[in-house]
Amino acid sequence: MTPAEEIQYWVSLLRVPGVGPKNYQKLLTAFGTPKAVFDSDVSAISKAGISQSLAQSISDVSVLKSAQSDIDWLQAADNHYIITLSCEDYPRLLRQIDNPPPVLYVHGNPDLLNDPQLAIIGSRNPTQGGKINAHDFSKYLAQAGLCITSGLALGVDGIAHQGALDAGMPTIAVIATGIDRVYPARHRKLAHDIVENGAIVSEFPLGVQPKSENFPRRNRIISGLSHGTLVIEAALRSGSLITARLASEQGREVFAIPGSIHNPLARGCHRLIRQGAKLVETAQDIFDEMSSVIDLEGIDIVDIKTIGANAATTDDTGLQTRSSNSLGENKNSFSSSADAENVKNAEMELAESQQLLLDKMGFDPVQIDQLVPRTGLSVEEVSAMLLILELQNRVSSSGGGTYTRLK
Repeated sequence: MTPAEEIQYWVSLLRVPGVGPKNYQKLLTAFGTPKAVFDSDVSAISKAGISQSLAQSISDVSVLKSAQSDIDWLQAADNHYIITLSCEDYPRLLRQIDNPPPVLYVHGNPDLLNDPQLAIIGSRNPTQGGKINAHDFSKYLAQAGLCITSGLALGVDGIAHQGALDAGMPTIAVIATGIDRVYPARHRKLAHDIVENGAIVSEFPLGVQPKSENFPRRNRIISGLSHGTLVIEAALRSGSLITARLASEQGREVFAIPGSIHNPLARGCHRLIRQGAKLVETAQDIFDEMSSVIDLEGIDIVDIKTIGANAATTDDTGLQTRSSNSLGENKNSFSSSADAENVKNAEMELAESQQLLLDKMGFDPVQIDQLVPRTGLSVEEVSAMLLILELQNRVSSSGGGTYTRLK
């Protein structure tokens, strides 16, 4: 039997509706190979713990034709791969989890799947501080020798991938669709860059569209490939917490970056820390834990400054800045008894800019000089809006020329 014929059996069994990782594992345990499954009758398949209806679907001779599109994809390019559990180069860590994916589609470099990996995950709508942390931790940890793995989603996932790419290092994206789909569509260019500098991985056959039930399956692969999982920001109800739980169940390290108590996206991280996740302030915190499970000899550990509260007091380059303006200096241009109607009109006119300002603030203390480049607004505009937002009890002065978002 040729390699292509063997792969066809693996993929054909994968494509039978109802044969998920658990049933696939039952069949492999009972028969050894997918070919042996197809060579068996309905009665024998049922004895393996498979329902009668599913056994009949597997025995349908037309099933073997369903894998042709996958074989065509495999043969269409040199960087297309289909890796099965029978392959020696199947990822070692992933093989250790419960019900590992029987088939992996890989677009890019499959050798990376056995490299030391750190998963970086988090909110799809991170704060400005979360964005900075996701990019900088990813960039520096990738430079230090860890392959960054994530899920290609909006927010922290995409930023983490980009951070690794900006470091000139590879990154791995695990997706919840067929390997021929890019979801979300706006990450098409990012997906192309990842293929050129890393790998995209899926356990789903070609043509599978995004479905909610597929994302937890994707998450178990993200954590399963990685020695540890770092959560940047996560709400209490978050897919990132599912991934972190899976990582813990798989015996992998879980890391979390704390945040402001006013930030709802920090609450998931705080819960993880209370449950035993490693509180992370610097890259050293991650390497200290991972040194017991991987060889870190020769890895150049970089001290990351943009962490926790420091992320809110650094500019986009990660360098600490000193504000030349403060709200105290600008308050003098406003009367404490300003006409309420004027304030109301100003609020209406500046509503969109105010929301932009709030989005760029995050929930950690931040200086005006940092908000100017983030928003594209002038110092005067930022100062005026901060006063209005303070009157609305949406921000507060933190002292030292810094401000904190409250809502």
